[in-house]
Amino acid sequence: MSYFTDLALQYIDGQWCEGSGSWDVIDFDPFNDDKLAAITVATSEEVDHAYRAAERHQRNWAKTNPYTRRQVFERAIGIIEDNEQEISEALIAEVGGTRLKANIELHQTKEFLREAVHLALRAEGRILPSPIDGKENRVHRVPVGVVGVVTPYHFPLLLSLKTVAPALALGNAVVLKPHQNSPVCGGSLVAKILEDAGLPPGVLNVVISDTAEIGDTFISHPVPKVISFTGSEPVGRQVATVAASHFKRAVLEMGGNSALLVLDDADLDYAVDAAVFSRFVHQGQVCMSANRIIVDQSICKAFNEKFTAKVKTLKAGDPRDPDTQIGPLINPVQADKVHSLVERTIAEGATALVRGTKRGNLISPTILTDLPDGSPALREEILGPVALVIPVDGEDEAVRVANDTPYGLGGAVHTGNIDRGLRVADRIETGMVHINDTTVVDEPIVPFGGEKNSGLGRLNGEQMVDAFTTTKWISIQHDRSGFPF
Repeated sequence: MSYFTDLALQYIDGQWCEGSGSWDVIDFDPFNDDKLAAITVATSEEVDHAYRAAERHQRNWAKTNPYTRRQVFERAIGIIEDNEQEISEALIAEVGGTRLKANIELHQTKEFLREAVHLALRAEGRILPSPIDGKENRVHRVPVGVVGVVTPYHFPLLLSLKTVAPALALGNAVVLKPHQNSPVCGGSLVAKILEDAGLPPGVLNVVISDTAEIGDTFISHPVPKVISFTGSEPVGRQVATVAASHFKRAVLEMGGNSALLVLDDADLDYAVDAAVFSRFVHQGQVCMSANRIIVDQSICKAFNEKFTAKVKTLKAGDPRDPDTQIGPLINPVQADKVHSLVERTIAEGATALVRGTKRGNLISPTILTDLPDGSPALREEILGPVALVIPVDGEDEAVRVANDTPYGLGGAVHTGNIDRGLRVADRIETGMVHINDTTVVDEPIVPFGGEKNSGLGRLNGEQMVDAFTTTKWISIQHDRSGFPF
């Protein structure tokens, strides 16, 4: 099967079909600019068709024995394993990730599907006491109904399935809208895997479109009760606003400006290795990437020498080459944005320890330090291979600088004293902090999400039950109640 030929379609009510919009999403290889596919966009009418189909089919799916539902995800794991090479090639072609990144994504995708297998059995009810004699209170966990899912481009297969599979496992139907830079790996391929795994038609629908065509219809449509969004802060704000105005629950995982703190007692070589991975995995196009590397000034010179030396060894080039560590950014707009940020920050007075070059969408690594106070680069998410090294005077200043951002997704602390690391981690205003590790961590059963402008709610494990089910109180009066009139 050629994914970019056979799957360049909408998937609505169990049918593979063309969109009826007036323009096409063109899916490009970000490294060589080859045209992979052209997909005619879905219209608002097709979004309505997808949601109505999901609503119609969800009732029977919710009645399906959860032991039967979980078999779909068990089979999906086997399908991915049988087609790993082809899926890996598709991921490399569509988003420009390296072979290492594709391997990480496939491994994580299977791990999250294994968790979905267990989630099918976790919507547990409760029996609660009552102050009224003879009364029994039952609290049921029931599916919310239909979930709308919007996913980004950087880990398209993983970030779609890690949300779609739990929502389905818990008895919901889903309409998925992938990013238009990853419509196949983040959308059509997800549908194909689950279709082949035996998911009933209509329970999952995929619409490939853009707000230029459908406006806010995907969010405002009356059918979905929960909207799960992963992407940028500006779009997330719009999703939250529209969802709230229609009394929908929104689960938002948005941008980050994570800090990796290197305290004066850290293992320097290990901290350098962690910093390089935290900043440059998938070209820095990860919400958890360490934008800011905050280093105690007593060790900053030594850190910079080691960090610079290691970064200079990173090979930027064709992501199909197994020796490549830095592939292209997703599109020309993002590449130009990152390149302009570097130029502007240097013009403001920053020092370039390593200054990368730009060739098409390929940008080699840059390390900047001595940024002036108030530099915009310090406060924004940088989705590219640019590291900011910030020297600080002691632990308190490290924490202050780490918290000086509107974001609060993740972070890391490197120290030779675990108790010290715990104290510092507790002071960092983020949803996740990792001691003596990378900032790029996501595990299937551990709550994932951010504070401040990085999102609302949590995903993974039991948090998926909270996100995609609701509670229903049913009381039983075994005796006869007495009424005041």
